[in-house]
Amino acid sequence: MTAEQANSVFDFKVNDDNIAIVTIDVAGEKMNTLRDSFVDDLNAVIKQGVEQNIKGMVFISGKPDNFIAGADIKMLDNAKTRDDALYLSQTCHSVFADLVKLPFPTVAAMNGATLGGGLEFALACDYRVASDASNTKLGLPEVQLGLLPGGGGTQRLPKLVGIQKALEWTLTGKQVRPKQAKKAGLVDDVVPNSVLLDVALKFAVKGKRKSIKPKLGKVSQMLESNPFGRNIIFKKATENVEKKTGGHYPAPFAIIKAIRAAAEMAPAKGYEIEAQGFADLVMSKESKALRGIFFATTEMKKEWNEQSQPTENVAVLGGGLMGAGIAHVSACKAGARVRVKDIAQKGISGALNYSFKILNKKQKRRILSKAELQLQMARITGGTDYAGFENTDIAIEAVFEDLKLKQSMVADIEENCNENTIFASNTSSLPIGQIAENAARPENVIGLHYFSPVEKMPLVEIIPHETTAKETIARVVNFARKQGKTPIVVKDKAGFYVNRILAPYVNEAANLLLAGEPIEKIDEALVEFGFPVGPMTLLDEVGIDIGSKIAPILEKELGERFKAPDAFSRLIDAGRLGRKSGRGFFVYDKKDKKVDESIYDLLGISKNPRLNKEEIAERCVSQMLNEAARCLDEGIIASARDGDIGAIFGIGFPPFLGGPFSYMDSLGAGHLASRLATFAEQNKHFTPCEPLVAMAEAKEAFYTEQASAS
Repeated sequence: MTAEQANSVFDFKVNDDNIAIVTIDVAGEKMNTLRDSFVDDLNAVIKQGVEQNIKGMVFISGKPDNFIAGADIKMLDNAKTRDDALYLSQTCHSVFADLVKLPFPTVAAMNGATLGGGLEFALACDYRVASDASNTKLGLPEVQLGLLPGGGGTQRLPKLVGIQKALEWTLTGKQVRPKQAKKAGLVDDVVPNSVLLDVALKFAVKGKRKSIKPKLGKVSQMLESNPFGRNIIFKKATENVEKKTGGHYPAPFAIIKAIRAAAEMAPAKGYEIEAQGFADLVMSKESKALRGIFFATTEMKKEWNEQSQPTENVAVLGGGLMGAGIAHVSACKAGARVRVKDIAQKGISGALNYSFKILNKKQKRRILSKAELQLQMARITGGTDYAGFENTDIAIEAVFEDLKLKQSMVADIEENCNENTIFASNTSSLPIGQIAENAARPENVIGLHYFSPVEKMPLVEIIPHETTAKETIARVVNFARKQGKTPIVVKDKAGFYVNRILAPYVNEAANLLLAGEPIEKIDEALVEFGFPVGPMTLLDEVGIDIGSKIAPILEKELGERFKAPDAFSRLIDAGRLGRKSGRGFFVYDKKDKKVDESIYDLLGISKNPRLNKEEIAERCVSQMLNEAARCLDEGIIASARDGDIGAIFGIGFPPFLGGPFSYMDSLGAGHLASRLATFAEQNKHFTPCEPLVAMAEAKEAFYTEQASAS
């Protein structure tokens, strides 16, 4: 064995039937990823197979839970120029083309994650066999990083599964399960992992695959087989992308262009369009922002990661929507045993039904079996008293924003649980130190703030107060990750981080409404800026009454700039609480919503549109940015990175802008401070905060690499 072979990610062995078994194993890493040396290593394997005149070649992973999980994203950041990025795609095309041309059959035996470049590698093989393991997932998720598949994925996938399925999977980054993949024609067989290699070896003696046709229904076949039908498909895909992204993300449009080239142009031209599109996207500011988010969340997983007591028994206090969601992710994601406690049996039934509806949808879509549904539902029980709470590891309260009520629950948990039980409050605004001030074991009290709907929103804020034990923080961080959440640890001050930056943003939207700007115009302005929904829709979704309870707490603790408009009390008096009451700023029916025009009279507003949408967005977002800068200066968040992730995952700050701190760096502190000062001439709440002014004077940035580049 040569030194090069010893360092290769491929281990090449030939069995008695003259079939090469090539084991993929990146040394020292949990996951196999495509790295800088991959092309040279694969070329060496191809050469070795030809020289030894083998009959077939099977690729299998040496890792227990992944085949190849994609390309090493750091490799993309090392591409300093467009030509560097173009070279990455073209060399992948070249080596995969050599794999396709081999005189003997090749087989990808896939167990675990087979994603991105890993699936593109498998697509270049003659046959694909997947294990039926629950962690085996196949997909091309590059769009989530602002990219397109650059290793031939846009060219080979449509030829296997058809144009429409290829568009669906690549435009969403969808990860498909083995049975779905087989049904669509992506894999040739699905078998238990114990026989994966044996079955793959049988495919390796079948000979080269001559041709393959997608498994299409009659309608799909008719549409995809002629120019008129294909034009309908690509036009509809483009319209859907424009509607969902607002045109803020170039990657989906580049994917559509590349897949269209695969269907309508010569192969060489199709691969060229893919490579050119990949190179453009690697250099785009949108992809750089999305890759920054990926690196940030990866880095965060390394923090508070020390070994801690496992969390197996969870109590949830309150069976309302938040409590039901918390119970669901605790049982069905984290795998804990959950006991829901509510003052009424109706609340417990509601929490159980909440989980059943979610799981039942998954069963109908064949994502999980009936037995798996029953197993997960069996983890959730409930009662109206504290029976069975002795072994509780963590009790999470999800009741009303009432300080005395939460303090009484701390006392109940300390009385009915054990000395190591953590009490976690899902408060959205009350300082945790106040909740813990009468506690016998304040070191066990912490904030754990979820966002609604719990099963969908990825962020949780973890809020230790001054005497919360480090062990408590570590246990809660690790448990939140098991629930599938991205946790950020924030300082114990009213509003914490997310609600604190959200409040001035929403208040400014309300002020613009009271000044005569139409509801739909305000919402459209912020959606066009990049938020998933506008601020008026957000108020209706959260509940106007919820906002009214949070606002006084923020105003009391942080000052007058958090005061909500007095006019909003009229909405609550009129029973307009938002979607949950069927009427707020909008009126709702089963299928749709529309602006309730009577609200203008109720609030004493005369519609008087004066600002354009860009000005509306600037005013609302500038308030949020100013408050974010204050939060970092006060230590509410530990870093600009945490502030960016918190805003993106917690309130949908536009990911393509990288988060509020990345966006402030792109604007420049001086530009933002000047804009705020101009607005402050009419409203003192816009006065730029001192940290921002100091940064502007020093020409500093939140991220040092941007500061050094400016």
